[in-house]
This record gives sequence, C-alpha cells and structure tokens, in this order.
Amino acid sequence: MIRIIKIHSFNHGQLVTFTGGEGIIESFKFEDRDWTYLVKMPLGIEPKFGRIGAETMVLLKEAELHAI
Repeated sequence: MIRIIKIHSFNHGQLVTFTGGEGIIESFKFEDRDWTYLVKMPLGIEPKFGRIGAETMVLLKEAELHAI
C-alpha cells in the first residue's frame, strides 16, 4: 500500500492569520490526512491576576490559516 502525504503549506516560525487573530507557527504534524498546526498568538498586556498556562496557543487545521 502506498501512502501519500501532502506537503505542508506553512513552516515553523512563519507568521499566519486566521479567523479571530494572528500568530506564529510553533509546530505542525500530519494527522487524519491533513496538517494540524500549533499557532502561538502574541501576548497582550498582562492582566492583574497574571497569565494562566498556554492561553495563547491554538491548534488549527491548514485550511483555517493564511500566510501574511
């Protein structure tokens, strides 16, 4: 059986936009016949109660991203 994997469209460190924001590609992996990207969004002003975990990271499918 031949397995065909399409080449990813975005690279580590690349600036991208998506509905609701923008960010930088932190990592990506091929799963379920599509590329999934971990995107780190820029931090805004720190709230008085501090930061909570990975609040600025989102997992998005390739179709949801656009290059800047």
